[in-house]
Amino acid sequence: MSTGKQVLVVGAGTMGADLAFDLSAHGHSVILKDIHEDALVRAKKRMGELLRLVLLMDRARFGGAKLDAIMSRIRFTTSYEGLEDVHFVIENVVEDLAVKREVYTELGRLCREDTVFGVNTSCVSITTIGSFLPRPDRAIGMHLLNPVPLKRLVEVIVGHHTSAETVDRAKALLDSLGKEAVVVQDSPGFVTNRILMLTINEAAFVVHDRIAEPAQVDRIFTEGFSHKMGPLATGDLIGLDTILKSLIVLYESFKDPKFRPCPLLVRMVDAGLLGRKSGKGFFDYGKVP
Repeated sequence: MSTGKQVLVVGAGTMGADLAFDLSAHGHSVILKDIHEDALVRAKKRMGELLRLVLLMDRARFGGAKLDAIMSRIRFTTSYEGLEDVHFVIENVVEDLAVKREVYTELGRLCREDTVFGVNTSCVSITTIGSFLPRPDRAIGMHLLNPVPLKRLVEVIVGHHTSAETVDRAKALLDSLGKEAVVVQDSPGFVTNRILMLTINEAAFVVHDRIAEPAQVDRIFTEGFSHKMGPLATGDLIGLDTILKSLIVLYESFKDPKFRPCPLLVRMVDAGLLGRKSGKGFFDYGKVP
């Protein structure tokens, strides 16, 4: 179903790699851009692991997927050259407003006037991101969930200037991936992380206060409430550094002490215990290559 148009994915971390894989597996031509060459190397390795996962978990949708074909539709690059055919951008860089400003200022200069900018952010205001672009009506939040190819729901966030056409184009792209959009309004944390970050942070406080061990906390949620994953394992999957940055954004945005990060969470991030990507967080995942 390739149309000749391209989707630019900015940021080749786990989320960016998964998204590029998903887009290519559904026939899109993709550019995966990162400032670090080693991130692109890790992204290529991740895609091989991801193919095995999706074939195991959802063979009905990915049964015909071949790694060589998927990789052939992805251009891995550290530069912003060759963006003239990009009709959609999905940005996945760190939750740092200064970094995002730099990225969108550059993209706004290089991309076509009709390019849509999907902001895959946990908490940053879509209206603020729009202010960095020549066309703020082209900015829209697209909060994807891990692992991207296996999650069908996407939280789509409408900024103050986001146009109806932009919403329609975002929904059409998601539809081409077999995903459904839940459209919400712009507010720090939106729906997902305004609630989820509080839950993970409070679970960390329970461990910090020595009320229960991490495994006990998560068992109550998985066995007691039938959640597929407990809050602390979820935090490890997302990345505890991302959790901490999101909480700081929420705290600064609302000035509400309920979003104050747990001291244990801060200490773990300072120690490099970031969750799955570092090999250890609230739980031990073994050595990470």
